[in-house]
Amino acid sequence: MTNGTREPAEDGGDFTPEEVARGRALRQGVWPAAVGSRVATLGLLLGLGLTSAGAGLVGAFGDAWAVRVVAAAVTLVLLPQVLGLPFGARGRVVRARFGLVTQGWGGWAVDQARGLLISFPLILGALFGLYGLAAVTRWWWVWAALAAAAVTVLLSFAAPLVFEPVFNRFTPMAPGPLRDALLALAARDGVAVRDVLVADASRRTTALNAYVSGFGRTRRIVAYDTLLSTAEPREVELVVAHELGHVVHRDVARGTALGAIGSAVGVCALAAVVTWRPLLDLAGVSRFPDPRSAWLLAAVAAVGGAIAGPFGCALSRRVEARADRHALTLTSAPDRFIAMQRRLTVTNVADPAPPRLLHVLFGTHPTPSARVAMARAWPAEAQQRPAGSSRAPGAGRTRRVT
Repeated sequence: MTNGTREPAEDGGDFTPEEVARGRALRQGVWPAAVGSRVATLGLLLGLGLTSAGAGLVGAFGDAWAVRVVAAAVTLVLLPQVLGLPFGARGRVVRARFGLVTQGWGGWAVDQARGLLISFPLILGALFGLYGLAAVTRWWWVWAALAAAAVTVLLSFAAPLVFEPVFNRFTPMAPGPLRDALLALAARDGVAVRDVLVADASRRTTALNAYVSGFGRTRRIVAYDTLLSTAEPREVELVVAHELGHVVHRDVARGTALGAIGSAVGVCALAAVVTWRPLLDLAGVSRFPDPRSAWLLAAVAAVGGAIAGPFGCALSRRVEARADRHALTLTSAPDRFIAMQRRLTVTNVADPAPPRLLHVLFGTHPTPSARVAMARAWPAEAQQRPAGSSRAPGAGRTRRVT
């Protein structure tokens, strides 16, 4: 943590000018690559999806239906990945300059390959299912919507057990005061957890984080080893208290349910758009069940995702702010919360007060300055609440986990 004297600044004076400048410099270095990657990927999808080029690319692999489905999956996974590599590498170089990267280029390349090994089977299975349904029934979109909702729920359950171990190794936290404190914190909050694990995040980054993952008997508290080696135990408790807030308010379950509904609605909307004759003509296909329309499907989905993105970010910011308030209610430690937010911001080299437009479009959490201001105002707000309402939602009772 920087020891420089704090002076009034746009962030409200909670961070030194050096900390603010460092966060802004990282943001200004990383965001052009991040936005450029999004723009380039969207341009690729539109360029191949709204012209006959995408259909021609898929058709070049052969005339057989199954071959075209495989070709669609291969090109949809590989081309955006290859296009995004220079942007990802550039962002990585910038983060390395600020000491946030500990992984070598070889490890980074392995992670890219692992991502492909996960995404390709998922995309291939989705395309086979979708075009298989479209080939046999005109009500394909109904069945596809139901399948999309089911897969969303399945992936939400599978991620902690199947996908997380692909990228990180998890070891049980050694018995001791901190582990006992975290388990006691969860118990006081009425949240049953199976274990407290440590993720070897230091293999890749110096950034700090912790989270609660899993459902029911698979639920566990996970802390980055970087957090444990950098933050004070009480600050670690506050980070975990925030994550427990997501559990108490059922944010993962609600997010999964909303994701399932959104997936189903999205499939229905996609079906209405990709079967529209003018778009099919642009894509150079006579009917949607032809797998050569896959790039049109991806282009329309990308546009829909870009439009929905800011709304999803706004919802995420509300959820994260509620988890912050939960952490304060559970711990009654606003000063520690402020210290923890400062440590996270400074160590992660975050911009305390990013440009408003950028934050509205892409921000998934309240800004660090907003989180500090909320914590500073919390004692006065807590005094105004009715008696008994300041208790944590799960305090004093056991939450039944299914």
